[in-house]
Amino acid sequence: MKPRILLQDNQFEITILRLCHQLIEVHGDFKNSVIIGLQPRGVLLAKRIQKVLQQLLKSKNISCGELDITFFRDDFRKKELIPNKTSIDFIIEDKNVILVDDVLFTGRTIRAGLDAMLAFGRPNDVELLVLVDRRFSRHVPIQAKYIGITIDSIEEQNVKVEWKESDGKDKITLINK
Repeated sequence: MKPRILLQDNQFEITILRLCHQLIEVHGDFKNSVIIGLQPRGVLLAKRIQKVLQQLLKSKNISCGELDITFFRDDFRKKELIPNKTSIDFIIEDKNVILVDDVLFTGRTIRAGLDAMLAFGRPNDVELLVLVDRRFSRHVPIQAKYIGITIDSIEEQNVKVEWKESDGKDKITLINK
C-alpha cells in the first residue's frame, strides 16, 4: 500500500491558522497564557503557532518555550535516547499552559511532558494542542483540546509530519511500516 497524504501545502497552513483562531477564542491576548513545545517535533509546531499568533494579535509578547522530556519518559532505559535542550525563559506558575506536540498516539510522550513541565512550576491550567490525533491508540487517558486533524490508524502505520523549517515542505503522510 502506498503512503497516503493527509495534509499538504495550503491545507497545512489553513489547519495551523484554524488552531490559532481557536487559541485566540480561549486565551485572548495571551497575557496569562504560554506555549510549550515538546522536543523535538512539537517545538516546530509551537514556534509556527507562536509566529501566526504574533501576526494575528500584532503582538510580540507571546511566550513560547521548548521542553525536553527525555529523562521523564517511561522507556528511557529501554532504548538509546538523545537528550534535546529545554529552553523556558518565562514563569509558568499560575499561567495557562498550552502544551504542544505534533502527533498524539499512545499519550506517553504527553504524560512525560506533564511531569517535566512541573519542574518549572505549577500552572493554573494545562491544555494540549496536537497537529495529528491518532485516536483509538491510547495507553494513558490523555486527550487534546485543540486538534489539527484526527485519523484512525492501526499500530502498523506511522504518521510522518514534515516541516518547511527542517524538511523543506509542509506535509503529513500516513505510511505503512
